[in-house]
Amino acid sequence: MPALLLTSIDCTAHIHLIVGSNPLAAARCTRSLEVGAKPKVIAPADAEVHYGLKKRIEDEEVERIKRGFRDGDLRELGREDVEGVVDAVFVTIGARDPLSVHISTLCRRLRIPVNVTDAPNLSTFSLLSTHVDGPLQIGVTTSGRGCKLASRIRREVASSLPANLGIACERLGMIRRRIWEEDHASELDLEDEEEAGQKAYFNALVNPEDRDAARNRRIRWLSQICEYWPLRRLAAITDTDISTILLSYDTNKPSPPLDATALDTRLTQKPLIYLAGSGPGHPDLLTTATHKAILTADLILADKLIPSPVLSLIPRRTPVHIARKFPGNAEKAQDELLELGLEALRAGKTVVRLKQGDPYIYGRGGEEVLYFRERGFGVVVLPGVTSALCGPLFAGIPATQRAVADQVLICTGTGRKGVAPEPPPYNPTQTVVFLMALHRLSSLVSALTTDDSTKTPWPKNTPCAVVERASCSDQRVIRSSLQFVCAAVEEEGSRPPGLLVVGRACEVLCQGGGQRWIVEEGWKGLEGLEEVGVGVGILGRGGGE
Repeated sequence: MPALLLTSIDCTAHIHLIVGSNPLAAARCTRSLEVGAKPKVIAPADAEVHYGLKKRIEDEEVERIKRGFRDGDLRELGREDVEGVVDAVFVTIGARDPLSVHISTLCRRLRIPVNVTDAPNLSTFSLLSTHVDGPLQIGVTTSGRGCKLASRIRREVASSLPANLGIACERLGMIRRRIWEEDHASELDLEDEEEAGQKAYFNALVNPEDRDAARNRRIRWLSQICEYWPLRRLAAITDTDISTILLSYDTNKPSPPLDATALDTRLTQKPLIYLAGSGPGHPDLLTTATHKAILTADLILADKLIPSPVLSLIPRRTPVHIARKFPGNAEKAQDELLELGLEALRAGKTVVRLKQGDPYIYGRGGEEVLYFRERGFGVVVLPGVTSALCGPLFAGIPATQRAVADQVLICTGTGRKGVAPEPPPYNPTQTVVFLMALHRLSSLVSALTTDDSTKTPWPKNTPCAVVERASCSDQRVIRSSLQFVCAAVEEEGSRPPGLLVVGRACEVLCQGGGQRWIVEEGWKGLEGLEEVGVGVGILGRGGGE
C-alpha cells in the first residue's frame, strides 16, 4: 500500500453528513463542530439517539434529519455555493451493513470524501489522532491498522513537547507575517518615490541587492532558529521579543536580535516549593520523588512530628526549620512556616515543605498551595503514604475485608481551632480511621457511643485499635474495644503520633482473646529488605555534604 497523503483542511462552514445516531456519531459531530463545520445527522425517527448527541441537537448545534438515508442527500444537503453537494460523509452504522457499502460507492462516484467506521477499504479518508495546542496540531495515523495504537503514539509524542509550544508557533508566525508585510510596504514606498521624482539622496549608490540583503536577513534568521534552536528555547520567546526581532535587522544593526543565552536563562528553574509527604515515619517508605526533593532543597520546613530517621536524610548543608507547634500555638506556628517559605522563595531558593503522611490528607496541603499560588509561586505536591491507610496495615488490620468491611472512612478528631467535628453514625460494614484524635479520645468515644435521636450510636463492644508511631521501630498497637480503649490508653500512656481504628475489621486477623486490651510493641514490616538495599537505603542515608 502506498503512503497516504496527509493534509489539513479548512472545514469552516462545511456540511458534514453523519449517518447514524450512536456514540460514534456523537463523537463525529463533536469533531466537526471543533473544526467549524456544520454536522447533519441522518437517522430514522425511531432510532435511539446517544445522550451527548441529543443534547447537541436540543441546543441546535447539530441538525437532525429523522428518516433513513436517501441517495439524493449527497447532492441536496450541502452548501449552496457548491450546488448542494455535501463536503464529507461519515458512516457510523458499521461496515457489515449493506447501506455502508452503498453509501461508500455513491460517494466515490461523486468524489465526496467518505469515512466508514472500521472499514478502511470503504473509506477514502480517515481521521487522525490529533494533539492540538493553539495553532499547533500534530496528527498520527496508522493507516487503518489501529486507532488505539495511533492514540498511544500521539500521547507519547505530545508528552515530549515543551509547554507553551503552541503559543510559540503563534508568535513565530506573527514575526513571519509582519516581516512580509513590512517588506511589502517598503517596496510600495520605493515605487511611490520613483513615481514622485528623485529625492535629495538620489546621488547615493544603493544597489537593489543591498536592499534585498537587508530585508532577507530577518527572514533568514527566523528560518534558522526554527530549524536549529531547541524547542524549549523557541517556547521561551515572548511578545516583547517579537518587537526586538522586528527592529533589530536593518543595515545598521547586523547583530542577532535575540541572545540565545538570555533565553536559556529563562528556562532555568524558577523558585519553587515542594509540598512533600514524608509517609508514616520509616524512611524507606518515602517516595523517590520526595527523597530527591529533600536532597536538592535550599530550605526544609518540617512538621513537628517528622521522625528523626527521615530528618537524618537531609544533607547537613541544608537549613531545617521544624514547626514550633504546641497546644494553643498551632496557627502561629503555621503562619511562621508560611512566612519562612515565602521569604526563601522571594530569595530565589527551592523550598521543601516536609509534611507527615500525605499533604492532602488533613495536612493543610490545599491551604498552602493556595497561599503560595496567590503570591505568584509554583507549587509541586508530592504524595506520601498516608498513615490513615498504612497504619492499620502495619497493625495487621485489613481496612476492607469481604463480608466484614466494604467501606473506609477517614476522619479527623480535631477540627478547625480545636473544635470537635461531628462523629460518623454507626455502620457495621465500615472501617473508620480517626487521625489527630488521641488527645481527646475520651470525648470522641463518648460521642460515638452515646445514644441520641440524630444518629445511630456505635456499640461499646465494637473492636478498635490505637496505632502509634506506625512503621517506626517503637511502633505500638493497643487492641481493645470502644468500652475499654480509654482506660487502656490512660494506663499504657500516649506515644504520639497515633490514630484510632474502629470497626469489625480490627479483629479479622487478630482476636482479643477475651482480654480488655492487648499491647503489641515494635515493628519489623521491612525485615530482610534493608539488607538488600531496598528503597531509600539504596540511595544512601545520612547527611552527606
